[in-house]
Amino acid sequence: MPILFNQKTKEFHLYNSEISYILNIMKNNQLGQLYFGKKIKHRDSFEHLFEIVNRSLTAYVFTDDNKFSLEELKQEYPSYGTTDFRYPAFEIHQENGSKITNFEYVSHEIFRGKKKLESLPATYVEEDNEATTLEITLRDSLINTEVALSYTIYENLPVITRHSRFINCGDSNLRLTKAMSLNLDLPDYDYEMIQLSGAWSRERHIKTRKLEQGIQSIYSLRGASSPNHNPFIALKRPNADEHNGDVYGFSLVYSGNFLAQVEVDTHSQTRVSLGINPHGFEWHLNANEEFQTPEAVMVYSSEGLNKMSQTYHTLYRTRLARGYWRDRVRPILINNWEATKFSFNEEKILDIAKSAADVGIELFVLDDGWFGERNDDYRGLGDWYPNTNKLPSGISGLSKKVNDLGLNFGLWIEPEMVNKDSELYRNYPDWIISTPNRSDSHGRNQYVLDFSRHEVVDYIHEMISKVLRESNISYIKWDMNRSITECYSKAFPKEQQGEVMHRYILGVYDLYERLINEFPKILFESCSSGGGRFDPGMLYYAPQAWASDDSDAIERLKIQYGTSMVYPISSIGAHVSEIVNQQVFRNTPIETRANVAYFGAFGYELDLNELTELEKQKVKEQVEFIKQYRELIHKGKFYRLQSPFENNITAWMVVSDDKKEAIVGWYKVLNDVNESFKRIKLKGLNENLNYYIEQKGEYHYGDELMNLGMITSDYAVGDPCNEEILPYMEDEKELYCNGSRDFLSKLFILKATEE
Repeated sequence: MPILFNQKTKEFHLYNSEISYILNIMKNNQLGQLYFGKKIKHRDSFEHLFEIVNRSLTAYVFTDDNKFSLEELKQEYPSYGTTDFRYPAFEIHQENGSKITNFEYVSHEIFRGKKKLESLPATYVEEDNEATTLEITLRDSLINTEVALSYTIYENLPVITRHSRFINCGDSNLRLTKAMSLNLDLPDYDYEMIQLSGAWSRERHIKTRKLEQGIQSIYSLRGASSPNHNPFIALKRPNADEHNGDVYGFSLVYSGNFLAQVEVDTHSQTRVSLGINPHGFEWHLNANEEFQTPEAVMVYSSEGLNKMSQTYHTLYRTRLARGYWRDRVRPILINNWEATKFSFNEEKILDIAKSAADVGIELFVLDDGWFGERNDDYRGLGDWYPNTNKLPSGISGLSKKVNDLGLNFGLWIEPEMVNKDSELYRNYPDWIISTPNRSDSHGRNQYVLDFSRHEVVDYIHEMISKVLRESNISYIKWDMNRSITECYSKAFPKEQQGEVMHRYILGVYDLYERLINEFPKILFESCSSGGGRFDPGMLYYAPQAWASDDSDAIERLKIQYGTSMVYPISSIGAHVSEIVNQQVFRNTPIETRANVAYFGAFGYELDLNELTELEKQKVKEQVEFIKQYRELIHKGKFYRLQSPFENNITAWMVVSDDKKEAIVGWYKVLNDVNESFKRIKLKGLNENLNYYIEQKGEYHYGDELMNLGMITSDYAVGDPCNEEILPYMEDEKELYCNGSRDFLSKLFILKATEE
């Protein structure tokens, strides 16, 4: 068993071939933290790792011990107010007004496998031998309440998942005002913190800062994980980079308000906290009730950020995403939004679909505007029945006509929202989230339905499922275009208003679960004004997400590069958009638009009928390419080679599991002049295999490509457009010498050969 318990010293050691995690039962019968990092050998005692000392201005737990202070100790799940003055992992308000607790060890259980979380998304196992779980029960006897701390270590991945469950075993009514999923105390603060932050259309940009004494944190209070900050942070040693050094990753499987916080105390210890944001949160834990926190996923890498990312990719692609589409190649789609907005009819849609079928596209997706009186964003949301003025044969008839063209049919929905100009709102005006006697804020002229109420979820479920039952729909794009304001539910009493944000997300998960159970072969793609709810919680229900409303290829270099820090390539919705681009008004070659979008769930956002014949031929070739290589791209190991946040040139690559095939993406934002020679050191190849590089017509062994690098010098070396053209750049001569010198890209296909 990869979890051992030292009975005499009361220590738990969780380990596999890569990592060790060690905790202990301390003198006060609470849990302490001893070590998390690279695997170390097991021993009968780790007591030497437990350090305590007498310090001035310190409070002590025991009257006869002037060393044992919780302020000095690394703990597993700390509380506040009993000699620890740092931020706690939880807080419980009791009937007498006290917030002081004392949760002591009662028992533990070690078992193969992993339990399913109630009503929450989480990673899973398919066979019990894939993972081992430790569940420790703590009890506060005064308030007759238990906390069950769960730790699962995967057999073949450097991963530990964690969550907590609070159980009120007594008769008193308690108020849980903080319940983090994870606390980790580390012995020093020599780390840099990495976060994925930004805003709408520039989501998940990589930000790095050095830890200092005090608090560093990211969060969301928007009702969703948000485009501003992703529910993930990493701590890396200052000398760590993509491929070397110690890195700790912390990711929350949750889609609502969150807090990721790092506290460095006065003696240089680091406390990491991750979970539901406690601001505005309050859960009434009545007699014999439980509260389950979301799951947090910790990853350790001794081989830099890229190894951490590959671990998350494998785990989230194969043991978080689930169902029919988990292991299948994703269909190449075309979405009509950028081509038509709301202005379409059946004839226009079928015209786009026919052109898509002609070039080999597999799925047509009808976006916003197909329902109710939806001709603009002021009306119709909530009325999920076909607009027969636009679509005389309805969704049922249109889906059949699209199928007859040889395409599957998909549909856009935004089930969590409503316009006030809608039948739904006129019939049920109290179903929106709003505070009594206060004005209602709007976003995009819409309001948030109160998904904390079962009757609201039931109503939306019946409307959406009716459309799905009557039509042949294989794909749903689930959008969510505004944040929650004036948070209040008319269905709950005043003392439960702090539960609404969390209950809302549980309602979203519930609707997803019901639709997936009834329509298991539909591919769901999550969306929230693009990347506003791109989080692990969503991947449990929708194995891919629209990465950003910004579909410009150059902007997407940063967005997709940052997203790959945690999320598998198969989950990143990435499309070739029209030009001039609608977000940044940039003209980018169609080759570059595709070369970026290939590294994601590939599709198009344009009107094919407006392309030239040459462009249509290029689209046909792109479709053929991705059909040939999408399984490699989605399931291979992804390596970040050169960062768009630091360089004019971005590079990444994907390598097959057997290392016999690889694709390198190379992207140059702006042209330069009289440049130096360039090469990029590749990763993940077999050093003994000889690789044929198709675009260069050359053979190179893996050791050369990884240690010396692959030459990527282009026309900017020397005098542009001279007669001595580098032979493998011949196909780019036209681009360089006819004015299109910026926003260039190239793919290199590597195949192992016996030659």
